[in-house]
Amino acid sequence: MANMPGLHPLAPILLALGSATLFAISIQVLHQGLRFTDSETGSLLQILATTICYWILAPWLLESWYWLTPAALLFAAVGLFKPSVSANASMLGVHYLGPTPTSTLAASSPLFAAAFGVMFLDERLTLPIIIGTFAIMAGSVTLAQNGRGQAQRAWPLWALGLPLLAAFVRASGDGVTKFAMAELPSPYFAGLVSFSVSSIVAVSVYGARHRTLPRLGVRYGTGWYFLAGTINAISVFCLNKALQLGELIVVVPIVSASPFITLLISMVFI
Repeated sequence: MANMPGLHPLAPILLALGSATLFAISIQVLHQGLRFTDSETGSLLQILATTICYWILAPWLLESWYWLTPAALLFAAVGLFKPSVSANASMLGVHYLGPTPTSTLAASSPLFAAAFGVMFLDERLTLPIIIGTFAIMAGSVTLAQNGRGQAQRAWPLWALGLPLLAAFVRASGDGVTKFAMAELPSPYFAGLVSFSVSSIVAVSVYGARHRTLPRLGVRYGTGWYFLAGTINAISVFCLNKALQLGELIVVVPIVSASPFITLLISMVFI
């Protein structure tokens, strides 16, 4: 799908870079909150904070007829699986395989995006896109191999599918979002619906496992989680806008470079 007329061709690339940068920053902020509570609670609060940010803007950006479009159902379907399924698959992958194999296999996300874009969105791979995609994947693999943590030497064969599932869900979720925005070009509404559904899923799973809701307050790091959620809301909007304006096969590899930005932030500021 071509860029919108009159739009600077670098706009989707800059938006994707902005999304990757903001996501990397949100990870660092989230890490600060993990000093006070566990990662599952932090993830839940971040999702809720992101959802709240979108609903705060509803009086200005939400049109009632949006809910009556088929795109709303597609956005909701994305929220059922992303980030709940992708995040849990990644965590299980780390549990069974260790962080290095999990991160290495997760670097396949741009490949799934390329397949989705070519098969369903009529996008075309060019040599620069192919080179750039594999360069980012190679860098992600190298970064994972140099990361901390030792992988288990023996694991069940089926466990190799966990990080691949996470990568597939992330890439296909972005693909479905782009497909739906062809009908309803609202990056805001895409984020609102998907994160609203994700919040329901996350709260339900958390409540079923813990039989209680997380504690809130300064002593529990709530401020860090809500700050991370706010940054994440902007990051997701930039991603959705990039998907609306650009091609999936270009946007997803750039956003997948977020680990490099996270590493740079860690080296400079932490």
